[in-house]
Amino acid sequence: MPRFFVPDLPETAGPAALPAQAAHHAIRVLRLEPGDRVELFDGSGREWPATIAAVTRQTVMVDCAAPEAVSRESRLRITLLQGISSGDRMDYTLQKAVELGVTRIVPLACERSVVRLSGERADKRRQHWQQLVVSACEQCRRNVVPEVSAVADFGQAVASMAGSTGFLMDPRAPASLRDMPPPAGEVVLLAGPEGGFTTVEENVAQKAGFVPVRFGPRILRTETAAVAAVSIMQAMWGDLLD
Repeated sequence: MPRFFVPDLPETAGPAALPAQAAHHAIRVLRLEPGDRVELFDGSGREWPATIAAVTRQTVMVDCAAPEAVSRESRLRITLLQGISSGDRMDYTLQKAVELGVTRIVPLACERSVVRLSGERADKRRQHWQQLVVSACEQCRRNVVPEVSAVADFGQAVASMAGSTGFLMDPRAPASLRDMPPPAGEVVLLAGPEGGFTTVEENVAQKAGFVPVRFGPRILRTETAAVAAVSIMQAMWGDLLD
């Protein structure tokens, strides 16, 4: 069933209009017509069964049933600190991380990041990533939309996570993730950009309490690493325990 993110939805059953981008997708791509059933969500953890009521060239009106509280969130809360990578690599990582249940994403400006973002360019990229996250939630049926934070300085970001259970992805680490005890609360995963972290960044992270862990004998690409790590954590401590 088609799903659309609509920030402002009625608290009870009633009419609503799809936002412009969602309406365009419904009309031009999905070719929806009056009578077709859809599902709406506003990011608060609820979803609204709905029916297309009217379609014009640019607008879509729907009749919403009463909202339902439906949780598809993992018991494991994961914040991903992801070193910024270029283009499609970053998009892939964020999309799959959301599908796998990550609850918050912090893009990191690292010394070896190929892409340098600041000012208006950083704001536009953040908006792009947030919209990508929304689209991933539409696809995977999550009703809570993870936040994509503003691009953060590496040192400040890791320091702000002091006290959390933090893991630093490092293929040379003596310990593997399976050696770690189950976390008592939120997990923070630190994943590097294309060139990985510098020695200075690794030292800063470890001083902030991040534990270096490896995920196997092979070196993973930046777009694969965090996705693999989150999958493993969900299998050990999250989704597969439900």
